[in-house]
Amino acid sequence: MSSDQRNGDTPGDGLSATGISPTFTADDLQASIRFYTEGLGFEITERHEVEGALRFVRLRSGRALLGVGQDDFAKGRDRKKGVGMRIWISTTQDVGRLAERAKASGYTLTTEAGPLPWGPQAFSLADPDGFQITVVEGEEPS
Repeated sequence: MSSDQRNGDTPGDGLSATGISPTFTADDLQASIRFYTEGLGFEITERHEVEGALRFVRLRSGRALLGVGQDDFAKGRDRKKGVGMRIWISTTQDVGRLAERAKASGYTLTTEAGPLPWGPQAFSLADPDGFQITVVEGEEPS
């Protein structure tokens, strides 16, 4: 057995990731923080300020990490965000209850809680910048 295989790495030159942490750029960082913390239940684990202004937060829910940073608008204020992007969040929690939490926090679901065609329960919603989020009941894929 090679040392790559003992370490769980893919033989050859392929990536063998141990995690992924997407980072979104937000038009309104405070609105995004509210969405992820109040609407979905993430917790802020890091805060980064520049010249006294909050510019970035790292969020955590279980083992999932997400970064959200304030857009500096260097590429224009009309730049579209979230187009063609969907994040799937797996949980062993009751997604119906989580969907109700999001709605109680003032967010509109794009797909109500219910079974996906292949079985598990899920619901979907969009964050303030249009990033599509699907919360699905089940274990993390292995």
